[in-house]
Amino acid sequence: MSTGRLPDREQRILNEIERALSHDRRLVRRMRSGRRRPDLSRVASYAPRAWTVVLLATVSVALLTAGAVTAEPAVIWAFAAVWPVTLFSALRLLCRRTES
Repeated sequence: MSTGRLPDREQRILNEIERALSHDRRLVRRMRSGRRRPDLSRVASYAPRAWTVVLLATVSVALLTAGAVTAEPAVIWAFAAVWPVTLFSALRLLCRRTES
């Protein structure tokens, strides 16, 4: 790739593209912030298998029981982390099963 100057025609085209993009305020704001939005397409397309949901439910119940018996903060926090994933997986599995 050369590091020289662009030909006049290509430079004009590039300048027009930059001018058009600079008028898009939302794009300019997003470029300045430097923060990228998370890619949620992978989360939305998540399709768990039944054994995954069963395993997550088993771990959730075990953590719930252990947290109730011991009242250990680490166990309670582990349950708090696993439970939403279990619910989301179960919901995605049910949605996938009802679509078929």
